Amino acid sequence: MHGASREALAAARESLDALTDNTSVDVAKLAEELAAVTVLLDREVSLRRVLTDPAQAGEAKAELAGRLLRGQVGGETVDLISGTVRSRWSQSRDLVDSVEELAATADLTAAQRAGALDDVEDELFRFGRIVTSSTELRSALTDKSAPASAKGELLRSLLGGKANPATERLVVRLVTQPRGRSLEAGLESLSKLAAARRDRMVAVVTSAVPLTDEQKQRLGAGLARIYGREMHLNLDVDPAVLGGIQVRVGDELINGTIAERLDEASRRMAG
Repeated sequence: MHGASREALAAARESLDALTDNTSVDVAKLAEELAAVTVLLDREVSLRRVLTDPAQAGEAKAELAGRLLRGQVGGETVDLISGTVRSRWSQSRDLVDSVEELAATADLTAAQRAGALDDVEDELFRFGRIVTSSTELRSALTDKSAPASAKGELLRSLLGGKANPATERLVVRLVTQPRGRSLEAGLESLSKLAAARRDRMVAVVTSAVPLTDEQKQRLGAGLARIYGREMHLNLDVDPAVLGGIQVRVGDELINGTIAERLDEASRRMAG
C-alpha cells in the first residue's frame, strides 16, 4: 500500500483506536459489522470505485456510505466507514483491504479487553502449525469448490470451545473469505496484527525440547534489547534441530542449532 492509501489507512487506524478506547462500544459487534462491509465492498466493484473516486468530494462519498449502511449496521460502524471513505485512496482495492484490517483489529481489541490477547496470538500460531502438518485439513480448508458454509462448520467443530471466540471468528473469516490470499499468508498477517496491538514484534522460536520459563524470559529480554521492542515468542518444538534454538524475526534468521553447525562443518569439509 503506497502514498495516499497508506495515509488513509493510518487515519482509519487512529479513528478505530479512538472509538474502541470507549469501553461502552461493543468491539466484537463492531468487528462483525466491519467484516460484513468488507464483503460488500469486495463484491460490489462499482461501489468501491465510486467511494474511492478522487474526482468526488469526500463529504459526498461519506454521505453515500451513510445512506447505504445506515439501518444495516450500528452507528459506530457507519461513522467509521464514512470517515474512512472521506480520505483519498490510491486504489479502490486498498479500501477493502483496510476495512478488513479494521475488522480483524476490532476482534483483537475484544480479546485484549478480556485479557486474552496472548492466547489468541498463540492459538493463531498453533493453528498455522496444524494446517502446515496436515495436508488433508489444508486441502479441505482451501478447496475452491467447497462451499464456504461447509468450511465454516468444519472450523467451528475444530475450534469451538477449544479456542478463544476471537480466534475462531478470525480464522473462520479468513478461510471463508480468503480474497485471493493463501491460508498461510492470511494467518501470518493476523499474527502481525495481534503483535502490533501491544507494539510488539513476533519471534518464531524452534527448539529441540520445550524451553523453561527462565529460558523464555531470558530469550525474550535479549531479543527485546537487540530489536528495541518488546518481543512476543511463538514457541515450536522440533527434535530435528538436535539442540540449541532457531529464532526467526520477520525475514531475519538467527540459527544456533547443532544441526546447522553440523551442516556448516559438512560444507566446509566438502569445500
